[in-house]
Amino acid sequence: MAMWVFGYGSLIWKTGFPFDDRLPGFIKNYRRVFHQGSTDHRGTPEFPGRTVTLEPAPGEICWGVAYKITKEEDKKDALLHLEVREKQYDQKEYLDFFIDINDSEPAVSGVMVYIASSDKKSNNNYLGPAPFEDIAKQIVKAEGPSGPNRDYLFNLEEALVQLGFKDKHVTDLATHVRLILSATQDAATKDV
Repeated sequence: MAMWVFGYGSLIWKTGFPFDDRLPGFIKNYRRVFHQGSTDHRGTPEFPGRTVTLEPAPGEICWGVAYKITKEEDKKDALLHLEVREKQYDQKEYLDFFIDINDSEPAVSGVMVYIASSDKKSNNNYLGPAPFEDIAKQIVKAEGPSGPNRDYLFNLEEALVQLGFKDKHVTDLATHVRLILSATQDAATKDV
């Protein structure tokens, strides 16, 4: 039996494990939000970055990619990789995955999804909602072992565009981060 994994953040562009098939599509009743703190990839414990998680949102959809893994050895490798990579995500859900907006039946049922919950007892890196401007400034400044937090945001935006998906939250945030970076660059140029 195949194992399916849904990626809605960096798994879209950087898998890190072998897979047999990759299907673009969506899950229902969730939305992608930059509420998860990253102290191990895109930030540090002293200054966490922000990465995406999912929050329940009746009637909404979250676009991403589902990966099919069939070989037993590949399933083990994928789970080992994901348990380390997604260690700050404290929940796994098994959801229906759709590939066409008009479909009433899922293309795949039981797709595994890693979610960082808002429960501070089980997820001490949950940052939660914040004013849009504050989230953008945090993403501009944060940097961790995997690089600047803004690269994560820009890579996510580009990956979604390449798949033909629109996510207003991601696009608006990326646009605002670019404005902050441009203003910072302009101010630095004037000082020279």
